[in-house]
Amino acid sequence: MTRSGEGSAGNGDPGPSSAAPRESAGPEFVPGPDNEDPSKDIEGVVITEYDAVHAQPGQRVAYEKAPPDGGRHDQVWATCNGVVYDTPVRNEHMVHALEHGAVWIAYNADDVTGDDLLSLAGRVENQPYLLMSPYPGLDQPISLQAWGHQLKLDDAGDERIDQFIAALRENEYTAPEPGASCDSAGQQFDATNPPPFEDGPPGPGAAPVGDS
Repeated sequence: MTRSGEGSAGNGDPGPSSAAPRESAGPEFVPGPDNEDPSKDIEGVVITEYDAVHAQPGQRVAYEKAPPDGGRHDQVWATCNGVVYDTPVRNEHMVHALEHGAVWIAYNADDVTGDDLLSLAGRVENQPYLLMSPYPGLDQPISLQAWGHQLKLDDAGDERIDQFIAALRENEYTAPEPGASCDSAGQQFDATNPPPFEDGPPGPGAAPVGDS
């Protein structure tokens, strides 16, 4: 079963409930003209440049990271208006959500359980431009993704989680399409039964991450 936030992020307005991560992270992690990417000051964040290009419908992409944090992606985005997915979701849809300015919390279901899982889910539910899902074979308990940004952690209580969200969610300086819709209704993506994660090498016919 997938749990979804009540509010729609389609108008690009995250609403008053989205202030919590920024308040807990501190003003130094709020992006602005004088500090376009505050995540550069978060220890452990890996930043990668990507082209924002589409794959063919249903085509797999040969991502170089697991989970991926940018690059070529499906034309249909994953619903990202505060959805906690209980099953792994196809990479290509999740990456499209990142293009719109979402932050994706992925976790290893073998390592993150109980109160830690509830803590992560509580950050996501009812929060626009956030989504969360288990990720098979994840090499760390938790991995945070925004467009071109990744941070892997082993503790659900790590303060860097809120810092990452504050710095990169709907960041107009780092996301290719900030404020674009997080509601995928009518876009051939069912948040209650999302396209499943595809395991194993993508094989012949897979698209490269970028144009080259």
